[in-house]
Amino acid sequence: MIDETPLLSVDAAGHRYGDRFGCRDVSFDLWPGEVLAVVGESGSGKSTLLGMLSQRLTADEGRISYLTAAESNAGGASTGEHELLDLATLSEREVRRLWRTEWGFVHQNAADGLRMHVSAGGNVGEPLMANGWRHYGRIRAEAEAWLGRVEIAAERIDDSPATFSGGMRQRVQIARNLVFGPRLVFMDEPTSGLDVSVQARLLDLIRSLVAELGLAVVIVTHDLAVARLISHRTLVMKDGAVVESGLTDRVLDDPQAAYTQLLVSSILQG
Repeated sequence: MIDETPLLSVDAAGHRYGDRFGCRDVSFDLWPGEVLAVVGESGSGKSTLLGMLSQRLTADEGRISYLTAAESNAGGASTGEHELLDLATLSEREVRRLWRTEWGFVHQNAADGLRMHVSAGGNVGEPLMANGWRHYGRIRAEAEAWLGRVEIAAERIDDSPATFSGGMRQRVQIARNLVFGPRLVFMDEPTSGLDVSVQARLLDLIRSLVAELGLAVVIVTHDLAVARLISHRTLVMKDGAVVESGLTDRVLDDPQAAYTQLLVSSILQG
C-alpha cells in the first residue's frame, strides 16, 4: 500500500570528502505532511546531509529511496502508479525532472534561489512555464495568487526581488518553490539573518502552507527555537553523526544525549 511507504527513506547513508565522512550512518523515514528538522552546530554535518538528500552530493554509502508521484500518460492523464526510486541510480535528466515537478529548495540566501533582476511575478511564473504552462494570463494570475499567499502585495508583482527586504525575498522564494505543487521541499536555514519578528511571520507562513498542502519538509537549522516551532521530528547531529532523534518536543524537553543537553542548556542560559 502507498500509505504504508514513506515519501523519503534514508538507510545508513553517508557522504565522503576524500578520506573522511561529512556525514555517516544516517537513517530515517519522512512522510507526507511531516517536517523534519536537522539541527547541530556549524560543522556537524547537517548541510552535508541536506546536500546528499537533495542529490547535490552523492550518497557514498547506504541508500536513499524516494516515492515518486504518479506519472502521466501521453494524453496527460495520471496513470495512478507510484514508483519507489533508488536516488543513486537516477540519471541527471531524471533528477532534473524531480526538481522540476516534485522537489523544491529554499536557500538560506534568497539571492541563490531567485533571479534577482527578474520581476517577482516572473520568478514565480518560471516554474509553471517549465511544467508546460503557456498562457500568459493564466501564468500571471497564478503568480499573483501565490504572491498573495505569501503576503506580497499585488502591486509589487512587476518589481524585482532586488528591491525587496530580506523577509520579502524569502517569501518570494517560497512562492517560487511551491507554485508548481512539489511534494518534498528542502530548506537550508531559511530564517537565518532575519529579524526575530520577520522570522516568526515566515515560520508561521511555512507552517500553515505545510499543513494546507501536505508537504514533506526537511529543514536544516542551528536554531532550536525554529525546530520547535515548525518541526514534528528532529535529528541532532554532531561530527557527521546523528546523536539523537525523535519527536521534537521530546528531544528538546527531555534530551537524552549529552550533546543535545548541552545545546538545549545553552539556549536556556542565553
